[in-house]
Amino acid sequence: MTTALITGSTAGIGAAFARRLASDGHNLVLVARDTKRLGEQATELHDRHGIEAEVLTADLATDDGIEAVATRLSDRKHAVDLLVNNAGFANKGVYLDVPMADELKMLKVHCEAVLRLTSAATDSMRARGRGGVVNVASVAAFLPRGTYGASKAWVVQFTQGAAKDLAGSGVRLMALCPGFVRTEFHERAGMGTDNIPNWMWLDADKLVTSALADLARGRTLSVPDPRYKVMMGVVKVTPRGLLGGISSRTGRKYGPK
Repeated sequence: MTTALITGSTAGIGAAFARRLASDGHNLVLVARDTKRLGEQATELHDRHGIEAEVLTADLATDDGIEAVATRLSDRKHAVDLLVNNAGFANKGVYLDVPMADELKMLKVHCEAVLRLTSAATDSMRARGRGGVVNVASVAAFLPRGTYGASKAWVVQFTQGAAKDLAGSGVRLMALCPGFVRTEFHERAGMGTDNIPNWMWLDADKLVTSALADLARGRTLSVPDPRYKVMMGVVKVTPRGLLGGISSRTGRKYGPK
């Protein structure tokens, strides 16, 4: 049986990955900040699917938290075959309205943690000649709006660059770029979502199914829904100056308040 490590595993996309991978027979290492929720999740997945679910409490906004997870990923006696870097959050407010400490915390989780954990995992995977990494980004990565999108753009560029460098090693890397997903994400950020059209919402379980299929195909970028694929196709051919204005107006109209 293979083992998958999932950060931010107790809710949203991370929880959907945990459910799917457990149902497929993978052992799990579940990573989040809430020890109680981790324990409950591990027990449920073990009892339902008969897999082993290890828990690791870690705050990826801290050096100690990142190091704890990196150490687990580097353990070659208990190898991790799939890493899902899912932990993340958003800050409510536009640039300069958000405290600098909060912006830096977000970059720590979205960029530094992703870099360090991907490096720890792929170093071990390359030595074995197999493995995979899914770095959860966002369609916001392709839109010039806000530091959240900028951090996710870094995830996409880093992941695709690393995938190219590791080509032929047996290690697959993929950036996953969903749109709006019904999770705890916006609630935790204190963002209302009533103004977001129903058609823009995605189901987390269907998203994970599509993402894992794209990873199996060897894709380095996954936009897991036809609606968002069309939207991103339009974004690619729209001039950046015009796109910035559209993105700003759309964000004010449909973005979380």
